[in-house]
Amino acid sequence: MDRVIEKKTWTFKRILTIAGITAIALLIGASYYFTAGKSRLNVDTERITISEVKKGPFQVTIPINGIVLPQTSIYLDAQEGGRVEQKFVEDGTVMQEGQPILRLSNPDLELSLANQETSVFNVLTQMQIARNNAQQNTVSRLNQMAEVDNALKEAERLYNLNKKLIAQKVIGSQEYLQAENAYQYQVRRKKLTEDIMRQDSATNKIQLQQQEQSYLNMKKALDLMKKKVGDLVVKAPIGGQLTSFDAEIGQNISAGTRLGQIDAATGFKIRADIDEHYISNVFTGLTAKFTFANKEYKLKIKKVYTQVVSNRFQVDMEFVGEVPQGIRRGQTLQILLALSDETEAILVPKGGFYQTTGGNWIFKVSEDGKTAYRVDIQLNRQNPDYYEVMEGLKPGDKVVTSSYENYGNMEILVLKKE
Repeated sequence: MDRVIEKKTWTFKRILTIAGITAIALLIGASYYFTAGKSRLNVDTERITISEVKKGPFQVTIPINGIVLPQTSIYLDAQEGGRVEQKFVEDGTVMQEGQPILRLSNPDLELSLANQETSVFNVLTQMQIARNNAQQNTVSRLNQMAEVDNALKEAERLYNLNKKLIAQKVIGSQEYLQAENAYQYQVRRKKLTEDIMRQDSATNKIQLQQQEQSYLNMKKALDLMKKKVGDLVVKAPIGGQLTSFDAEIGQNISAGTRLGQIDAATGFKIRADIDEHYISNVFTGLTAKFTFANKEYKLKIKKVYTQVVSNRFQVDMEFVGEVPQGIRRGQTLQILLALSDETEAILVPKGGFYQTTGGNWIFKVSEDGKTAYRVDIQLNRQNPDYYEVMEGLKPGDKVVTSSYENYGNMEILVLKKE
């Protein structure tokens, strides 16, 4: 009789088949996990910069370069041209006001001075002669007037006497008329003499005034010529240090040539160049700071030069409080200029990530520190050290701030230490 053989459920072949199917499924699942999920990249933590987001004081500042200049400078220009005959001091000398610096020679100018002095002397001599002539003429006219007065009195006496005598019929009418005519003549003569004296006096006065004005004009010209000759000796207009002085014995200097400058010992100011992009945000009263010899000093904008040259404009700044010891004219300082008031803000340190993300997202480190993932953020203002965070991050968060140039489209960074 035939015996029924029971068929085994789990044969070796069946188990092997199921194992193969399972392996294929796992492989497909793993492939899906690694390809269809978020892209990952292993990153060495030693080669990236991880920074902490914090809340603190924030101020919009820009770095600028400033040049140290004296508070007051007076340029030395040659008022007259000439040949350098003598140098009294050298560049860098501390000068007193009025102290000679150099002497020029100009024979033509000195000859003109001599001719002008001669002309003034001649005018003065002519004026004295005219005054003497006027005085003599006045004396002569006064003598003439005295004679006229005397003749008039005598004619008047005879006329009055004959008037009485003719009334008494002692003399004839002919004699009386002669006396009357003589009297009338002397009256007219006195009036004419008085008119002549007034005219002579007015004429002499006008002539003397004209001559005196001419003399004064020539005297002014002489004083001006003396000043021009005096300007051949160049003197310090104020007390201070002589700088940029470059003149040699025998050198011919033209009028208006810049000889140097005097820097007054009244302190320093800072002149800075700023990009024209900020011209609407810069005004007098803004503050700035810089570090010198490991100590911080403050500045304030005193003057803004609105003229733009080569895409830049200039400002003058003065020290607020203490002035650093040891700074020198022409020295360059690295300055931070504040464009806003200080406020509290959430801050993320600046880094190379911004060039890739434009500030729209950043890699935020997970709480366990093993990965960093993309998060959307919104940044606002910035200064040389920080960006102001408006959305997406909070104080205490840690983010990757170094460059993302080699990360491509990765969404997760796996942080590992090699």
